[in-house]
Amino acid sequence: MIKTAYIGIGSNLGDKLENFLKAIEKIDLSPGLSIKGQSDFYRTEPVGVRDQDWYVNGVISLVTDLSPYELFNNLMTIELDMGRERKKKWDSRTIDLDILFIGGDIIDDKDLTVPHPLMHLRRFVLVPMVQLAPDFIHPVLDKTMTELLDIFSLECQVVVPLKEA
Repeated sequence: MIKTAYIGIGSNLGDKLENFLKAIEKIDLSPGLSIKGQSDFYRTEPVGVRDQDWYVNGVISLVTDLSPYELFNNLMTIELDMGRERKKKWDSRTIDLDILFIGGDIIDDKDLTVPHPLMHLRRFVLVPMVQLAPDFIHPVLDKTMTELLDIFSLECQVVVPLKEA
């Protein structure tokens, strides 16, 4: 079955924008995946940690006929190919590829959680999601992306369009 998936992309090591663009290229060249849309790039402050460089973040939408687990494995392979090392939670990374949504699927097991369990608490995810799909309804929280973003104050979690940074 063909579904639309939303993937959060972030990088805060090396040439962040180049890492972001390379990840998009690798995703688009992957069998069973076809990029449908892309948000702007955003410069964002790290969340949950201190003493890290800021990120370049954004979201892409894609259509896929892969299972959620095949999509997850594909994205993890791209991260590994691009030098991602998983040493500790919220560590700096060359690339981070997170499945935010796969259609309206809800998956909650030890290997995969969809929708992404923290995305509604992350302005760096919600701002580009609103750009791509403002009326998309979170299948667990039953709120649109716009409604979720409206919950945040503007001072919380700095998200600046990269062209303005």
